[in-house]
Amino acid sequence: MNGDDSRDGNGTEGTPTDSELSARLRRLETQIERKRPQAAPDPSLRPRGTGPSSLGQAMTISTEFVAGVIAGGILGWIVDHVFGTKPWGLIVLLMLGFVAGIYNVMRVSGFAGTRPGRGDGQEP
Repeated sequence: MNGDDSRDGNGTEGTPTDSELSARLRRLETQIERKRPQAAPDPSLRPRGTGPSSLGQAMTISTEFVAGVIAGGILGWIVDHVFGTKPWGLIVLLMLGFVAGIYNVMRVSGFAGTRPGRGDGQEP
C-alpha cells in the first residue's frame, strides 16, 4: 500500500459516504446495461398467436395420416360386408385411405397447395 491512497490510514477523510457509493453503483449499472448485448426475448413471454407449436403440428400431421388410413379401412370393411366382395373392398379402400392420409399430411405441412376459395387470400 502506497502513501497515495487516501483510504489508507486511520482517518475517515477519504471514506465515501453511502450516497456517494449509491451514485457510483447506479452509474456502474447504467454502464453495464449499455454495454450488455440485447438478450433474446423469453420464449414463454412471446405471443401465443404466432402459430402452432412443434408438438401440436406433429400431432396434427400424425392424426391426419392415421385418420385417412382408418377411414379407408372401415369403409372397405363395410363395402365388403354389404356387397360381398370379401378382400377387394378392404384392399382398395385401405390403399385409397393411405393415399388420402399422405395427401393430408402434405397439405397440412405445406408441401401441397391449399384448395382455392378457402380464405387463404389467393385467387383460384
